[in-house]
Amino acid sequence: MCSCGSSTAMLFKVQYKGKKKYVKLNGASHSEFLKEAKIKFSIPNEKDIYVLDDTGTEVDEEVFSDILEEKTDILWTIVDTLSVTDSPASSCTDTMSLSSRSSESDTFLMSPKRQHIDDTFLMSPKRPCIDDDIPKSQKSQHIDDSSSQAKELVKRVLEQKPGGEKILKEYATKGEMKDRTRRELVNIVVADMLEKYGSAPPKDKRTQYALGIVTLFPALKDPYSKKGYEHFFDADSNEGYIAWKLKNTQRELSSGRSSGVRRRSSQTSDSSGPELERKVTKEQQLEGDQCCEAISLLKHSTDKEQIFMKMRATFQHRQKLIHDPERCSTVVTVFPRFLDTKGLVLQDFELLFGAETSSKFLEKWGTLLKAKVIEQAKNLSKTPHLDYLIQSADENPDEDGDEEVPGWDSDMASVLLLVYLLPPSGKKGAVKISIREAVDRVVKFHKSGRSLQEHSGPAQRRQPYILAVGITRKNIHDYYIAMDGELLPCKAGSSLSAFDELFKTHYVFGISYDQALNSLYTFVQTTVYNIDVGLSRETPRVKDLRAKLLNSSCDV
Repeated sequence: MCSCGSSTAMLFKVQYKGKKKYVKLNGASHSEFLKEAKIKFSIPNEKDIYVLDDTGTEVDEEVFSDILEEKTDILWTIVDTLSVTDSPASSCTDTMSLSSRSSESDTFLMSPKRQHIDDTFLMSPKRPCIDDDIPKSQKSQHIDDSSSQAKELVKRVLEQKPGGEKILKEYATKGEMKDRTRRELVNIVVADMLEKYGSAPPKDKRTQYALGIVTLFPALKDPYSKKGYEHFFDADSNEGYIAWKLKNTQRELSSGRSSGVRRRSSQTSDSSGPELERKVTKEQQLEGDQCCEAISLLKHSTDKEQIFMKMRATFQHRQKLIHDPERCSTVVTVFPRFLDTKGLVLQDFELLFGAETSSKFLEKWGTLLKAKVIEQAKNLSKTPHLDYLIQSADENPDEDGDEEVPGWDSDMASVLLLVYLLPPSGKKGAVKISIREAVDRVVKFHKSGRSLQEHSGPAQRRQPYILAVGITRKNIHDYYIAMDGELLPCKAGSSLSAFDELFKTHYVFGISYDQALNSLYTFVQTTVYNIDVGLSRETPRVKDLRAKLLNSSCDV
């Protein structure tokens, strides 16, 4: 778009059914734009049309002027509004997504079974299939051109800036990027942006750099996000590594002045996670007097088969109780069999999400994730505790290692490495804790023969953790979930099963994640169990780790 003639006259580059023309417009009016476009392309007045920007996103009257201010040189696309019958769904299967469609077996196995976001966009009955107006080859060419231009931009910056060649060579040699190198990469591209666009680079430029990074370095692309680069820059929430670096730089440049209010994404924890009340309809659920009678029977029954049957029949009543703020703390009192019957937590979680979701952690950890997590942990700055956990996870403990450092078995040690890879964030207002303290919030060892009372009672924390009882940390004979001053016996016979049960406890009782472990649990939730994918708010660290693990070539 460029100025022409008077100060209010503008030229728009517009395409319709493969033909491109310039449209002259006085002022930034959405209705006038559509009117002039109809005249230019000889479109009948009675025909309904709408407009897309260069990302394929519909632009309505409300945001039209904002887009003009934010972006320059847009190729606008005019599209006919057709009826549903004129636009068969079967023809709308092409996608305009910039994210990769990896066919690697481990990525496929770990991907949630859901329709691709861009297919959902194109299949919407409220808008036509745009294939009729934009040739398929043209759409693909446009996407390829955008990606190629962004890739060349980042590559050129790295070739010209100090330290850039080193980053290119490291990736070419190893096919992956360490956290230290990724930080250097972000520093270089942000410095280039500031040099070219000042202290507040336009959003479309930040997006272009983010796209260029994951196109130039495919191992950094997140296969679970819409476009693959949101952990570098997400225009909707103004978050990501690039946004963070820009904010820090802006603070340094404007000492004492706020660099802007951080906007929350529309995808907040209110619409996802363990505290969300989920609508689950189950057959043969008891209500009224029958439900009260079953609850009364449960308080005194010792018949295991009957306990599981009655707990299943009162599931929906229990869910209402759990999500009632005034009564949620009474759940274990109303259903005391949680305190002496193993497997009830697992049954309730399966009723919430189904058997397939329930089994995902135990299926995926050993075959798809464990070895990759260990390899990523080896790239971190070493500490004695981290080193010992890595050795334990590798099943190669150092006999001369620190005796005070927990010597957990291989599976538990590998899970605890996630605390190092996704450390406590230390958000504003939160009490900062060390990584070792965060590890203790996942699992605590309790030596056999000692009283368990120190882990029960009203003074204990509400957020659950594993209590592992045994002779040594590698010789555990009982696992409990310590929660809100109560001890729930685990059905688990292994440390991995115990962590599986720990995660599920949050959902079964509607308990929020421990703030220090929020990134860890969110990673497990979305990447492993595939719960609320695309709805949960994930930090760039979570997306970055997922990209590294799913794009890793490590044999498992």
